[in-house]
Amino acid sequence: MKLTQNYKRIVIKIGTSSLLDPLGSLSQEKLLRIVEQCVKVRRLNKEVILVSSGAIASGKEILKSLANRKDLPAKQALAAIGQIRLMQYYSNLFSLFKQPVAQILLTAEDLNDRKRYLNISYTFETLLKEGVIPIVNENDTVAVDEIKIGDNDTLSAKVACAVNSDLLIILSDVEGVYTKDPHLDPSAKLISEIYEIDENLEKSAGPGKGTGGMYTKISSARIVMEAGIPMVLASSEVQEVIIRIIMGEKIGTYFIPKKEHRKRRKHWLLFITKPEGKVYIDEGAVEAIIKKGKSLLPVGIKKVEGNFSNGDVVSICDINGEEIGRGISNYSSFELNRIIGKTREEIVELGNFIYEEAIHRDNLVLKESEKINQ
Repeated sequence: MKLTQNYKRIVIKIGTSSLLDPLGSLSQEKLLRIVEQCVKVRRLNKEVILVSSGAIASGKEILKSLANRKDLPAKQALAAIGQIRLMQYYSNLFSLFKQPVAQILLTAEDLNDRKRYLNISYTFETLLKEGVIPIVNENDTVAVDEIKIGDNDTLSAKVACAVNSDLLIILSDVEGVYTKDPHLDPSAKLISEIYEIDENLEKSAGPGKGTGGMYTKISSARIVMEAGIPMVLASSEVQEVIIRIIMGEKIGTYFIPKKEHRKRRKHWLLFITKPEGKVYIDEGAVEAIIKKGKSLLPVGIKKVEGNFSNGDVVSICDINGEEIGRGISNYSSFELNRIIGKTREEIVELGNFIYEEAIHRDNLVLKESEKINQ
């Protein structure tokens, strides 16, 4: 399949390893190469969002005393220093072409909250409408494990979904997805097109040099494909790689989504949010949800795990612990623990429980089934 030239909005992710010279320092030559291509894409009357790694690596050049430390405060300090330096490079290079840019730093919390998620989308829309190229990175200076997105592959996929992108391009130190690990097996062949991501593909994913590795790139492809967004994984070392991809040349691996995909809100629930807890439900509730499209009632819940508030997203698991979907809980974990397993009549007698459903079907999404209409 050939890429078309009709992509209006494009998210481009560049990994740390693709921005460094052999000594591990930021390479102005590589940065300029990316900047020039982004400007060319803009001059094709297309919108560009750049998700760029490299802040911590940049910080290590300045604060060498922290360069070898692995603890979170050291990484946050390096990110604080390095992010400014990274943006200075980008700002100076883009200004050579009179191209305005903006900085957007995100954490998982920004994407987990539906209102903040939508506000972020509106900010992107305004910037793109004004011809600005947003440069995005995770806000490593404040992100702890609980609110970290984790890697910029995943961040770029979530941003692509938030802005309803037409294409995601991930540039890395690898040429694409191979049948086997090319570092270990010379007979490995590049897979030029992928229509579906299954367990075998995930298991065969070979490592990359960057933080995320190949597994996160495959996972990112799954996120955007479920939203109906195609993705290309290619090597940043290919000459004019972004332009050639935009113009339809087959480079790297092209992940082709199905025409049927989830509605944006349902996709956000399943792929963008981070569940705050779990509810375990019995077989009857599983059947009611999957086969009949019903809401989840308290009577079908067997156990509640975690500490969450009403309005938080929770995982819905069967009695064996397998996640079957996610949903927005009408009740806190404390409240749910008081009413699990109870009928409507029993709940009414307790008072102060205004919702019949623990999770309404409009706020519930299944992992595998009913994808077309969800």
